[in-house]
Amino acid sequence: MASKLKLQDRARRLARRRFKIRKTVQGTAERPRLVVFRSNAAIYAQLIDDAKGFTLAASSSRGLTGGKKADLAKQAGKVLAEQALAKGIKSVVFDRNGYLYHGRIKAVAEGAREGGLAF
Repeated sequence: MASKLKLQDRARRLARRRFKIRKTVQGTAERPRLVVFRSNAAIYAQLIDDAKGFTLAASSSRGLTGGKKADLAKQAGKVLAEQALAKGIKSVVFDRNGYLYHGRIKAVAEGAREGGLAF
């Protein structure tokens, strides 16, 4: 019972952080929002135009091979940057989605920067 309450509290804190971030971070067609979702198995990144509510590009570490999770996250960031540059997007707003800027989240950001995105 106690562990269930801890999980609920942890989920509530994450939701509160996400809401605070989303109040200030907005993506547009010229400068979309790069949002990152982290699961235990993989990491997912999307470029979203909030004005239209449309996903412009997406990438994940699920189909990638080789290395540790952080290496796969960096590759996913590079793949997303390639897709964005092909669509003429050079600048984005980074949305860490309530996660700490550390580990795989940081690796996605570094991969996107190495791929040519500016933020």
